[in-house]
Amino acid sequence: MQQLVEFMVKNLVDHPDEVQIVVSESSHSVVYEVHVNEEDIGKVIGRGGRIAEAMRTLVRSVPTTDGRRFTVEIAS
Repeated sequence: MQQLVEFMVKNLVDHPDEVQIVVSESSHSVVYEVHVNEEDIGKVIGRGGRIAEAMRTLVRSVPTTDGRRFTVEIAS
């Protein structure tokens, strides 16, 4: 799942070398925190947050066997 998030973000930004994904896991969820160059923040969030919400929807739709939920957060 981390590779999917990284792939989506790297294809959106102008500085793909600076993309970092920090994973935080708990017993109920896995959070992928996306860090990008300051200039690329708007490209990852999108107009009105549409791109960020689309990424979250895609990640949430993946079924898990252990019942944990996946989510994406954009770090500023």
